[in-house]
Amino acid sequence: MTGSPGDGGLLPRCLDMIFNSIGPFQAKRFVFKLDDKNGVDVQCEVDALLERQKRDAMPVPKTPSGKRQIDPEFADMINVQDHCKVEEVDEDNVYGVFVSYIEIYNNYIYDLLEEAPFEPIKPKWNNCNTPVRNGDFIPPQSKILREDQNHNMYVTGCTEVEVKSTEEAFEVFWRGQKKRRIANTQLNRESSRSHSVFIIKLAQAPLDADGDNVLQEKEQITLSQLSLVDLAGSERTNRTKAEGNRLREAGNINQSLMTLRTCIEILRENQMYGTNKMVPYRDSKLTHLFKNYFDGEGKVRMIVCVNPKAEDYEESLQVMRFAEMTQEVEVARPVDRPLCGLTPGRRLRNQAFREELSRRLEMRGGPINGETEEQSVSEMFLQNFPPLPSCELLDVNDDQTLPKLIEVLEKRHKLRQMLSEEFAKNVLAFKTMLQEFDSSVISKENYIQGKLSEKEKTISGQKMELERLEKKIKTLEFKIDILEKTAVIYEEDKRNLQQELENKSQKLQRQASDKRRLEARLQGMVAETTMKWEKECERRVAAKQLEMQNKLWVKDEKLKQLKAIVTEPKNEKSEKPERPSRERDREKPVQRSVSPPPVPNAPPVRLRHRRSRSAGERWVDHKPPSNLPTETVMQPHVPHAITVAAASEKALAKCDKYMLTHQELASDGEIETKLIKGDVFKTRGGGQAVQFTEIETLKQESPTGRKRRSSPSNADPPEGAADSEWTDVETRCSVAVEMRAGSALGPGYQHHAQPKRRKP
Repeated sequence: MTGSPGDGGLLPRCLDMIFNSIGPFQAKRFVFKLDDKNGVDVQCEVDALLERQKRDAMPVPKTPSGKRQIDPEFADMINVQDHCKVEEVDEDNVYGVFVSYIEIYNNYIYDLLEEAPFEPIKPKWNNCNTPVRNGDFIPPQSKILREDQNHNMYVTGCTEVEVKSTEEAFEVFWRGQKKRRIANTQLNRESSRSHSVFIIKLAQAPLDADGDNVLQEKEQITLSQLSLVDLAGSERTNRTKAEGNRLREAGNINQSLMTLRTCIEILRENQMYGTNKMVPYRDSKLTHLFKNYFDGEGKVRMIVCVNPKAEDYEESLQVMRFAEMTQEVEVARPVDRPLCGLTPGRRLRNQAFREELSRRLEMRGGPINGETEEQSVSEMFLQNFPPLPSCELLDVNDDQTLPKLIEVLEKRHKLRQMLSEEFAKNVLAFKTMLQEFDSSVISKENYIQGKLSEKEKTISGQKMELERLEKKIKTLEFKIDILEKTAVIYEEDKRNLQQELENKSQKLQRQASDKRRLEARLQGMVAETTMKWEKECERRVAAKQLEMQNKLWVKDEKLKQLKAIVTEPKNEKSEKPERPSRERDREKPVQRSVSPPPVPNAPPVRLRHRRSRSAGERWVDHKPPSNLPTETVMQPHVPHAITVAAASEKALAKCDKYMLTHQELASDGEIETKLIKGDVFKTRGGGQAVQFTEIETLKQESPTGRKRRSSPSNADPPEGAADSEWTDVETRCSVAVEMRAGSALGPGYQHHAQPKRRKP
């Protein structure tokens, strides 16, 4: 903005350009006077002189004068090497320049040219390192934005200083720059904490018809404005390490810049797509102040400052994208209002007249008027006539002077008439020529106007066609963008639906396979359960048949014994029966009682030959340490079994069968051993579970515990009588005890050996 010593920045170059262009055409000080409503009034020379005298007499600091010595702090910054100027400056106008300097801090507007003391960033400190409270300190008041009668935004109550040179304007800027809020951060030693706006107003008023004084008409005054805005850069708190007030300032700076970006984006969208969205100018004081520039009442230029450091890549990239977007926004330039009713070149004619008048005064030594000028012209005209003779009459009888005078006068009269006639003829011919020239010029002008109107119509038609085509192109591009976005959305939806369909199909396939597996499992379970219950029913029927047969057999035995007792002779009752010797037993087979016949109409009992299920299976043999050894001949033995004292998950994971050896005391005082068997299943949680399926019971009995009746040795048994099959050791050993797990019927008896019958 300010530049460096020897190389002026944007501000000194703009000021130098303005004053180089309007330097000789500036009005005297106080000829232009700004009002409080963003307008300008013009005063006559007398009022301006009185205003200057009044200001000179006031004790307040005077307006900086261009004749004073330049401050060495900025003397090198305003020495611009390129002296540029505007060539097309209207010389029939006078100009005046006014400057003001404001800042936007925390979304409040402050005047930097106020004369009130203001040091908010650097307060004074006493010896105790505490801030000094100054009773005379008046905090600055924020300014208000208003809208004038032309709907232009301006800052009310802002100090505006009239300047006459670049040095004077830059001195005013430097005075306000010292009051601007700056602070130290991790990234910048002098970081701007606010947006500053240096406003240059250029007043222009035309000269009167004589080209001497300013025209005293306010409607003819034109006021232009150039605002040089120094935007504070956006900050990231993780890099600047801002805290407290610095953090609040950074938040307001970023918010105002975000609002500016939003306004430009909406303007771009409205221009490209023909929409009419509302631009949020009022969300920030920065955008609200320059609302008219974006609405077509001005021209906007943006200069981007980029840091080439690699650490600032993200910030630089965002700034460049923002600048690229601003290039696509077009702001309509307002048409300049021409000054009508005044002849151009008034200043030059007045200046030439003054120069000629001063030259004449120098030559003649005194003033001349219009009559002398007209006499000199008439004298020059009369020099073309013949000279008059001497008109002096010396004698009464002189008859030559008068006739000569009459003759000369007649000649002059004739010459004058001839000249008058010739002049009239020349005037008439000139009028005719002028009329012909005017008619030819008018005809040519009409022809040219006709051609121009045709060309303009053609050009306007082509422009309208171009505008229509451009709008159509923009509309089609917008539609294409919408269609592309819609196609992308549809493609994404299609992919999602296809993926969902595949997932559903896979899920259905898994469910179907699970259903098939479940059906097969259920069928297996049904078949197994059916077979199990069939076996159970067969076992119960067989057990019941066996029980009934045993009861019938016992009754039959009792009847036989009773019959034998009744039919036995009395002498034989006293004799003691002999027990046959072993040799006789060997020679004569022992006759056994015939088993009772089966129950009529009863189904045959299906003998089950139980075998060990341990073949080809892995067992867990759980033998608690509290079990006692039985020392019996028959011991439960399972090959390839894992013997454990306590069941564990590790052992169960390796096997698919489980057997628990349990001992308890029976009612007769003998130890009864139960083998509780079950199947090992894997659970869903990854553990092991045991389902008990059956129980095998091993029990010892004394051979003398059951009463046994032997047959007499000396008499044959009666016909039809038979010894009890129950008393046979072989028969008793062929009976096993079996009980299913979960059965409520108790143990059932079943013969596993073929009963031996005696021969009749």
